[in-house]
Amino acid sequence: MNSENTLVMASGLRKSFGNVHAVKGVDLNIAAGEIYGLVGSDGAGKTTTMRMLVGALWPTAGDATICDDSVKTQVEQARSHIGYLSQRFSLYEDLTVLENIRFFAEMRGLKPTEWLPRSLEILEFVGLAKFQHRRAGQLSGGMKQKLGLASALVSRPRVLLLDEPTTGVDPVTRQDFWQLIIKLVSTPLHLPPNSANLGGEKNAGVAVIISTPYMDEAARCHRIGFMRHGEIITEGTPGQIRNLLDQRILELRGSPLPLLKQISAQSGDVEDVRSFGDRLHLRVKAGQSGAVIKELEQSIPLGGGNFIGARPIPPVLEDAFIYLSEQENV
Repeated sequence: MNSENTLVMASGLRKSFGNVHAVKGVDLNIAAGEIYGLVGSDGAGKTTTMRMLVGALWPTAGDATICDDSVKTQVEQARSHIGYLSQRFSLYEDLTVLENIRFFAEMRGLKPTEWLPRSLEILEFVGLAKFQHRRAGQLSGGMKQKLGLASALVSRPRVLLLDEPTTGVDPVTRQDFWQLIIKLVSTPLHLPPNSANLGGEKNAGVAVIISTPYMDEAARCHRIGFMRHGEIITEGTPGQIRNLLDQRILELRGSPLPLLKQISAQSGDVEDVRSFGDRLHLRVKAGQSGAVIKELEQSIPLGGGNFIGARPIPPVLEDAFIYLSEQENV
């Protein structure tokens, strides 16, 4: 990765709360124009990592830089490069959409001559221009998410930190939100006048770090860091993460599914069985796909089930997520 385009760098980032080690040595290197996903189970350390990057938590050890400014020794400068949308973004429901953005803009020190044209530009970008005078309390859930994004963008951040921004919203709203994120990275809004990258150089723009529990969202990221017990245990593109289980996922069709699940789990070469709609996904030991299929062709009818078919299929991120959640080291 070209270091000239690196906007976020973390080395040995750690955070402990007494005897609880929430984050254990996280390293990151994220470039402009990149969407980086932090995924992992609840309690994996994603939010704690985010809060250290934004300067809300002091690292127990290690350091991180945002646009070359340290979150430990230059915290205010580092924060000036960041737009942050937390899990519980707080709107002032009695204020209008524009008044909410103005509040966050003035907190960041923007003057009216700066924040007003900037706010109108952002509202157009997120699709709220027609609603700028509507009170925030009258917005739908999806519109509130867009307002949260607009507020995070008002200071022209180079780095956007999004902590599970679509949790609890409907699939259509999640889709709309992601279209905005992809649009932001591919065609970034105007950078500050003093930006070193203003002028259209390759990869000029923002870096996005997003934590998400949704694998369909993780699949949209350029790279994924999978966290477990405070550590990033593997990192790569969605394709690289899926390939960890290449030739190890079988799709099993038949009935009844509970019986098929029970019979499949008894095989010594089957490591995990999960329901995916009206079928089962079996994770098998490396090199054992053919043997397991032959075994199931016999064991399922003998056990009173109906065997329709089994075949190797490309793993999906859900398969990899389940697998990685069980691993100490990958």
